[in-house]
Amino acid sequence: MVNKHIVLITGGQRSGKSNYAQQLALSLSSHPTYLATSRVWDEEFRQRVLRHQADRGPEWTNIEEEKFLSQCEIEGRVVVIDCVTLWCTNFFFDNKGDRDQSLAELKSEFDKLIQQNAYLIFVTNEIGLGGVSPDEIQRKFTDLQGWMNQYIASKANEVILMVSGIPLKIK
Repeated sequence: MVNKHIVLITGGQRSGKSNYAQQLALSLSSHPTYLATSRVWDEEFRQRVLRHQADRGPEWTNIEEEKFLSQCEIEGRVVVIDCVTLWCTNFFFDNKGDRDQSLAELKSEFDKLIQQNAYLIFVTNEIGLGGVSPDEIQRKFTDLQGWMNQYIASKANEVILMVSGIPLKIK
């Protein structure tokens, strides 16, 4: 039986976050679950999703859910949630850029999700490391993402920062 546990893996693009999360999940379960939050915007992205699914292999159970992660039955499983950034994007887009409404809805959904007894491995991006954007929408989204990362980190048992493929334990 899996004990309730929350891990947040964060870092920049191509820092090795997803690979680290998947290896961690496989070290804990022979049949982990991959909970994909991405919205398929176009055919190129659909092909990317199919490649990623094929790369993971048959030992993975794939679940696709853009927003309402708590509705997924994950009790007793080891689950990689990839990724928080795309999850935030879905709320932000649907709420027409309303950062406060999106954050409230994300926190509520997160709180419902973590009620399940599961080993949750969240993958996210540190998009605020590159400076302040001149674009207002990007600044609002960066705030949303940063605040959601902080919220998850505050509830997490472990926080890992990935730098150039190297995991650094923060918490």
